[in-house]
Amino acid sequence: MPKNLPEKFDLIFVDVTDQTAQRLTSFINSNEKPPTTIAIIGYENPSVLDLIFEIGAHSVLMKPVRAAGVLSSMLMARRFHQEQLRFEKELKKVRSKLENVQKVNDAKFILMRHRGITEREAYDLIRKQAMTKRSTTTEIAQSIINAESILSNMGDV
Repeated sequence: MPKNLPEKFDLIFVDVTDQTAQRLTSFINSNEKPPTTIAIIGYENPSVLDLIFEIGAHSVLMKPVRAAGVLSSMLMARRFHQEQLRFEKELKKVRSKLENVQKVNDAKFILMRHRGITEREAYDLIRKQAMTKRSTTTEIAQSIINAESILSNMGDV
């Protein structure tokens, strides 16, 4: 087995019976975008099944591999992999949005505490600054959080 997966591979078949999980995982993930993986196994037992999960196989074929079932396994594995990539992308987007909302909330509470204003007024102030400076509310919120952190640390000196 090569150390790295050559470029431009969308799908690979991997014999998992005689390899370690670490070696297979590093081989499969050696590219920026890991390919769809179909595991080929000779028998089912808990350790082989665990290895299939560890390497993140998208489908499984039993030895001896016959023509019947290979195409359907390839299609199902590709579809599963594409959906997995789409879900990971959406999850990353949602986490980023949640992080940004949390920053804006933190900044609102800082403004509310220091200025004695309502939550709505604090948000309006952040939004107005973002429009004036032609930046996002998240960037303004981060600036407020940073400034508050610096000011609170100055009291310790």
